[in-house]
Amino acid sequence: MVDRIVGLEMGADDYVGKPVDLRELEARIKAALRRQSFVETESEQRDRLNGTVPFGPCRLDIDGAKLFGVDGNEIAITAMEFSLLRVFAENRGRVLNRDQLLEQAHDKGWEPFDRSIDLRISRLRRKIEPNPTKPETIRTVRGIGYVFG
Repeated sequence: MVDRIVGLEMGADDYVGKPVDLRELEARIKAALRRQSFVETESEQRDRLNGTVPFGPCRLDIDGAKLFGVDGNEIAITAMEFSLLRVFAENRGRVLNRDQLLEQAHDKGWEPFDRSIDLRISRLRRKIEPNPTKPETIRTVRGIGYVFG
């Protein structure tokens, strides 16, 4: 029992004790797959292979470090905005807190109470969201951080 608690507290999504009942294991795997928040469509797989990632109505060219709108025209983004979009693309469906975003996307030192991420996400939302006041692409998870997907 303690092993299960420790395993879950360390970040495990689930825990199966020994001896394993194979029917239970199969049921847990199927349940985990049902909970999976991101299932790639064929077009998303094709985009990923081409080095692009859909962001709402926009497309991010990872290799070219460019963002394109619905009309195909390039949308001007800063290096930091590109870094943030890249981090979100690499962590689709995963909630990231400010510290994680700063560590992965910020090339300078940062303060513990740095709120610059909030400002940058707000600017990105104005560029990629159809309605920035009700974001659907990069959503806020209250009290935790942000999630793309």
